[in-house]
Amino acid sequence: MKPFIRMDGLNQPPSILDTAALLADATRCRILQLLDEHELTVSELCAVLQMPQSTVSRHLKTLNAGGWVQARREGTSNLYRQTGRNGADGSLWRLIREQLTQERSSRRDRERLRQVLAERLSRSEQFFAKSAGDWDLLRDELFGSRFDLQALTWLLDPTLVVGDLACGTGRVAEALAPAVGHVVAIDQSVPMIEAARQRLGHFENIDVREGRLEALPLADQSLDLGALFLALHLSSDPVRVLEEVRRVLRPGGRLLVVDLLPHGREELRQNMGHVWLGFSAEQLAEQLTLAGFDGSRQRYAALPEATSATGPALFVSTVACP
Repeated sequence: MKPFIRMDGLNQPPSILDTAALLADATRCRILQLLDEHELTVSELCAVLQMPQSTVSRHLKTLNAGGWVQARREGTSNLYRQTGRNGADGSLWRLIREQLTQERSSRRDRERLRQVLAERLSRSEQFFAKSAGDWDLLRDELFGSRFDLQALTWLLDPTLVVGDLACGTGRVAEALAPAVGHVVAIDQSVPMIEAARQRLGHFENIDVREGRLEALPLADQSLDLGALFLALHLSSDPVRVLEEVRRVLRPGGRLLVVDLLPHGREELRQNMGHVWLGFSAEQLAEQLTLAGFDGSRQRYAALPEATSATGPALFVSTVACP
């Protein structure tokens, strides 16, 4: 709406008369009533109002110019919503809206609106009904294969100090760093440490250190959480490793172990230097107890096997530091 023009040529802000003129059109009032409840596209408004797009777009342009509606771009579509008004404008609209709800045209609009919204839901339901069998693959293609696990790290306390022990190239440290206070990534392999530093260099809360699991370069009781991913089966003395982890954990801190379930793949000992062919729950509990943990209180479970994996199955175990 154009502002009211005074005879002396000086423009005035829109008055209640401008608002009355804008709301004197029944179609514009019907549009405002619909957008008062839901955010809708032009095509959805056309379907509800049973009007051509040119007519609906013209009225939306007028309402937008008057500050009564706003558009939000979503892909190739604009979604419109009512902005809401205060003062005299708001009082006038509420009076009109109250009267409008009694009109037959308004009741029909609401019925058609329910159909339009139901079609929205139906399209979504149809898509997921057709995609259920392939949804995991499609979701990975759209969003990557690790976004859900990355999101779950945000359940951790943001003040935690975490040790990624035997960090390799730093994949675990990279996943944890955004969600916790500090990460210390440790590995004894110089090439692995160099790869980890390249990968993790942009994180200000990750400290990458060279060191052995049997002699961790950490102060006593300096970690809230210690993570051992695929490391224990490479150690000739797992109890010594676990003793070191217990030393650097604060009371009540937790140890997380991910390693191999018992298997008979002797070639892994020959080709990859595996010292242990996996650990059963009983074996690990005994080693934890010898290291000063309460092995009887560990949580131990086999992890689901990935269909594309060629290695032995894995387990996860957690236990608290006394």
